[in-house]
Parts: sequence; C-alpha cells; structure tokens
Amino acid sequence: MTGYGKAESQLRGRKLICEIRSLNSKSMDLSVRLAPQLRARELELRAIVSQRLERGKVDMAMYMEEPSAVSLQPSAINWEAAKMYAAQYKTQFGGEVPAEVMASILRLPDVLKQQEDVSELTEEEWNNVQALLNTAIDAFIAFRTQEGAALQAMFTEKLDGIADLLRQVEPLEKGRVAKIRERLEQSLAQLSADTQAQIDRNRLEQEMIYYLEKLDITEEKVRLTNHIKYFRETMDANGSGVGKKLGFIAQELGREINTLGSKSNQSEMQIIVVKMKDILEQIKEQVLNVL
Repeated sequence: MTGYGKAESQLRGRKLICEIRSLNSKSMDLSVRLAPQLRARELELRAIVSQRLERGKVDMAMYMEEPSAVSLQPSAINWEAAKMYAAQYKTQFGGEVPAEVMASILRLPDVLKQQEDVSELTEEEWNNVQALLNTAIDAFIAFRTQEGAALQAMFTEKLDGIADLLRQVEPLEKGRVAKIRERLEQSLAQLSADTQAQIDRNRLEQEMIYYLEKLDITEEKVRLTNHIKYFRETMDANGSGVGKKLGFIAQELGREINTLGSKSNQSEMQIIVVKMKDILEQIKEQVLNVL
C-alpha cells in the first residue's frame, strides 16, 4: 500500500502542486493539507481520494508554489521590516547591503505579505483542481502497480521455497514410522521378563498404532500444498480485499507448518520446518503492503 504520486497545474497565475503519499494501514486513514483557496472543497477532495485509494495511511497535500520576492507587488512587501533588517546588517557588517543579502531579506516571512486570493473557485477552476487530483492519483496507482508486480514476484519465489522444502520432507518421512516402532519395541525389550509378561499385547498394539498415527504428517502436507496453491490463485485475483485474504492464508500456512514441526521428531525435519517458518515470516511482513 505504500506509494507516491505527484502532479502540477496552474491556478490563478501560480503553480498548484498535488502530492500523495501512503503507508500501510488496515483502513483508510486520510490526512489532507490544502491551500487556502481549496479549503472550502475539502470534503469533495477527501471523497475522491477515499473512493479511489480504498485504504492506507494516506497524506494528500495540494499547495501553491510560493512566489519569488521580485514577482510581488510593492504593496505585498513590508518595507518597514525590510529596512529594519537592512539597518541591522549595516550596523553589524558596515557598508551597503549586497543584492543577494537584500533578496534574502525580502523572502523572510514577516517581510513578505502575500495576499491570498481565497474567493470561491469558479466551475472551470474546480474542474481543473479535480483533474489535477485525479492525475496525481493515477501516478500514485501506477507506483502501487509497479510495487505490486515486484511483490508478486517475491511471493512466488518464497512460495516456491516452501514447496521445495516440503518436497525435501518426503525422503525423510519414508521409513520414519518403522524406525519409531522399532525404537519403541527395543525400549520394551529392555523391560524385565515379569513386566513383559504383564503387558497386554493387544492393548499395546492399539496404543502404538494410535501413537504412530498421531505422528503421521500426511494431512499437514496436503493442507500446506493446498494453501500454497490458494495463495497463488488469490494473488492473481482482481478486486479489493486481496491483501487481507492473503494475510488469512498466511496464517493458515503458519498453522500447518507449526503442526508439521510438532510432529517432527527428527532433527533433519525440524531444520526444514525452521527454514519454512523463516520464509513465511518474510511473506507475512510483505503481505501488509498488499491492498
């Protein structure tokens, strides 16, 4: 949702500039700064931005370019203040005031007395302001689109990484249950003959089957594969709310990876699970940038 857009136009003989910036946010959080001539139209401008940008912490500014001192009419300059500053310069440094210093003095806030024309916008001026705002929004959306394409490429790479790690689990899983069963039977064999004689072999077999089924990760692998597929399909979908949906899918990916880790009683599989979690965290961080 981060982005930037800028456009320029003319209003009453001066340059009118519109800038839009955005950071991540779960909803639309719009901050507006307007030139005095546009404040009466703030609600309409807010409505345009909110409708087109959907959500994000958006900062929209429309301001007039400050005029240069030489372009001001004599009545727009506080000559008394200018003379005071010039006199202070002469007292401090002596001699005449250089032209570049005088130009700087004429730009001081209390020397410039810019008279803003805050009369109501004409229909033509309002149409131009709306066109300027929409042009800035177009540039902003183009920026977001470019960022979105880069994010999709990154997500695809990360999902490929998780899928590749999941495939690395399969060779480790083969014979895993048989090894666990063998280890349990070896532990039972170490018991005394009297203890072994008291064991109900049928009940023992049932408990062992139940224990081994609890360690089976087939369902987790299937669900993890389906979530990866759904994440890819959602990235290609159009419309709003895609970012929130990707966030939910990322949470489900995390649940399956965590369950996979809890059932992994082999160091090699646990290392793979840690790598999956690291990749998933990178995905979750960037999902916040998706609308």
